[in-house]
Amino acid sequence: MAGRTTLLALLAGAAALADASQGDREPVYRDCVLRCDEWNCSGAGLQHFRSHQPIYMSLAGWTCRDDCKYECMWLTVGLYLQEGYRVPQFHGKVSLNAWFWSTVFHTRDTSLTEKMDYFCASTVILHSIYLCCVRTLGLQRPAVASVFGRFLLLLLAAHVSYLSLVHFDYGYNMVANVAIGLVNLVWWLGWCLWNQPRLPHVWKCAVVMLLLQGLAFLELLDFPPIFWVLDAHAIWHISTIPIHFLFFSFVMDDSLYLLKDTPVPLKME
Repeated sequence: MAGRTTLLALLAGAAALADASQGDREPVYRDCVLRCDEWNCSGAGLQHFRSHQPIYMSLAGWTCRDDCKYECMWLTVGLYLQEGYRVPQFHGKVSLNAWFWSTVFHTRDTSLTEKMDYFCASTVILHSIYLCCVRTLGLQRPAVASVFGRFLLLLLAAHVSYLSLVHFDYGYNMVANVAIGLVNLVWWLGWCLWNQPRLPHVWKCAVVMLLLQGLAFLELLDFPPIFWVLDAHAIWHISTIPIHFLFFSFVMDDSLYLLKDTPVPLKME
């Protein structure tokens, strides 16, 4: 655990990560969940919970124990605030998310939805690296881009297989995503700087990469949610929304440039 924490601190500046968040390990929280589960999640208590549970929560698979964890989380937060301590993190996240699997994940936190959220995030970064390869090398050497794309698929398969079949290691997942994120940043930014004199529109791509990398530091922060709704993770997602419009503008400009500059249609194998 110490080695993993040290590695994260060196590579990402992240706080120590463990299989359970600090709040989950608090004796007050654990005792509260245990007692709530005993009192409210069996017999008459369980019947009362089910009869008063909103239909949307039932459809989302929200169980009595999930409700206990939620209520005990706020009880523990109240005790921390009362004693003047910093609010701990629970369940590894407290956030809103706009993307599909993240929305599903935060609607219903299960092992499957958590994995899909994390795996899709890695896929997005690897896809951006592949697009960078296509733009920088693949237009002249389609075979190179094709082989590189297959390599990235193998890399993703190995990443997903390890987390699914061996050990779902949050520290490793963070380091892996930071690493491929840096590759994505350096590659795109290097291409933008190299081509700035002849492609004026690449400034948009450079700004997008720098903003995304800067905003990514929000993912490494951990502070109590603003109004108990907007935490660092939620703010990160909200902040990235307008950036995609700028990137789309770059893609349009670059596509028009390629259409004018290329005499024959481009085709990737």
